[in-house]
Formats: sequence, C-alpha cells, structure tokens
Amino acid sequence: MSTDLQAQVLRLLDDVLSLEGRAQSFTRATALLGAVPELDSMAVVSLMTAMEEQLGISIDDDEVDGDVFATVGSLTDFLAAKLA
Repeated sequence: MSTDLQAQVLRLLDDVLSLEGRAQSFTRATALLGAVPELDSMAVVSLMTAMEEQLGISIDDDEVDGDVFATVGSLTDFLAAKLA
C-alpha cells in the first residue's frame, strides 16, 4: 500500500467531510463509519464521487459496503485494489 495513496485518502476525507485538518491525525486503524460523525450516508456518496473524480476510477454501488468504510486502512486498500 502506498503512503501517497493514504495521504490522498486523508486529504479527501478532510476536504469532503470538512474536518478542518482533523483527518491528518488519522492512522490506518482509525475507524470511520460510526466513529466520524461527519461520515453519514450522504457524505459516503460525496466521498465516492470525489474519489472517482480525483483518482480517475469508477466505483459501482455493489462494490461498496460498510467494510470498505470501516477504517482508513480498509478504504485505502479498496482504492489501491481499484487502481491496480
């Protein structure tokens, strides 16, 4: 897993969720869904759109479930697999 990709994920989380820099303290183990109040269902959709636009990927709805957004690491791993 690329540390550049994780840094990109943290920037996306910070920008889309308006965390005002809070995401920069997140680690791979940081829980997202249910732990970050700003990450509700509408924010997940906005985050997916931002990831598609900024990473040049396409994400089908059936590829995403709660496990993908469980932690920073699971989200980063999902994106790494999409970019492979």
